[in-house]
Amino acid sequence: MEWNPSRSPEVVLLPGARTGRDPARSIKRGPSRLPPDVVAATQRERLLDGLVHTVAERGYQHATVSDICRAAGVTRPVFYELFSGKEDAFLAAHRHGTGVVIRRMAAAFAAESDWCVGIRQGLDVMLQLLAGVPAFATMAVIEIEAVGPAGRRERDQLLTRFRVFFAEVPQLPVGVGVEELVDAVVGGVYSAVYRRVDSGRTDQLPDLLPVLSVFCLAPFLGPAEAARRVGLPGRVAER
Repeated sequence: MEWNPSRSPEVVLLPGARTGRDPARSIKRGPSRLPPDVVAATQRERLLDGLVHTVAERGYQHATVSDICRAAGVTRPVFYELFSGKEDAFLAAHRHGTGVVIRRMAAAFAAESDWCVGIRQGLDVMLQLLAGVPAFATMAVIEIEAVGPAGRRERDQLLTRFRVFFAEVPQLPVGVGVEELVDAVVGGVYSAVYRRVDSGRTDQLPDLLPVLSVFCLAPFLGPAEAARRVGLPGRVAER
């Protein structure tokens, strides 16, 4: 199933879902009737889109502010009115985009009364979103490493936000730390997504849904029950 942003008029697009020079967001030269805050918000959106595409194509280290401005159709002075530099703009795009992903995941998760189904639906949303905007997936998952300490802190903070989806895990044996186990599961999911994006197979991310669903549930339910709860054949759990 291909993710289609037009399904809901309330969907906020990921940075990189549009080009920075999207004609629908062009601002005519000369006196503008648009309020200054609307103009600034539009220019910011265009810069975030331009940054995502530029970083995905050139890599964070080789992308320049001039490249980003050119991709967005926004001048350097305007860029520096909105961001302190390339790192600041990158982190803004990362926070905005990952925030969109988590909110969409949380909505899908909350719509299900069964925890296991909710986990599967949340994963499905994440994989579909990233597959639908490969430039953002590359920028947010791969190029975050190139940002340095600030990027690693941003990534670590993001991963801790996924703990909310595991607040209802079944009771574990005495001596098994829930937080440590959840962190291991979240890290494993991130690693699987990273490998697929890094190998140029971002469009195939939705194919990971069955295995990641079982992976998230198996530590708490056992592999056979996890496979059953996500609707996989019994033989899959025995492999």
